[in-house]
Amino acid sequence: MGEGLQDILAEGLAVVFCGINPGLTAAAQGHHFAGRGNRFWRTLHLAGFTPRELRPENDRTILQYRCGLTAVVERPTARADQLSRQEFAAGAATFEQKITHYAPRYVAFLGKAAYCALSAQREVAWGLQPRTFGNAAVWVLPNPSGRNLAFTLDQLVEAYRELQWAVGQI
Repeated sequence: MGEGLQDILAEGLAVVFCGINPGLTAAAQGHHFAGRGNRFWRTLHLAGFTPRELRPENDRTILQYRCGLTAVVERPTARADQLSRQEFAAGAATFEQKITHYAPRYVAFLGKAAYCALSAQREVAWGLQPRTFGNAAVWVLPNPSGRNLAFTLDQLVEAYRELQWAVGQI
């Protein structure tokens, strides 16, 4: 990814977690989900994806657990609502090529906004989606950002645990 935050991907992963775009702190530090209030790493661990809670500066170790990280839009912002529809549209083809190339079993969108923009749907449910994306099954999870006050840590963990259970079935 641009602006100092690179994708962490490999071929044939079980899951690629897809953020909307990098936060300013993550981009400045060069590590995914580095914002102080971001609950991604804790949620991932508590849901069973990793045996311990990873730290943002060790984000590349996520590959050891058959998981990868990317974002739909490369431009860092303080808030996702600072992105335009045009930015999602501009990144759609490149993003789909990336998912097709790396061929994960699942692509997990963190929040509904990015998936709605890419799929041209106004409403989507949480969880497994009926459509695939770049030949990967699609899962929509609540965004773990500390700004997302609609979900407690326990609710995040439960949602991510459902995906972890599905991944374990492959």
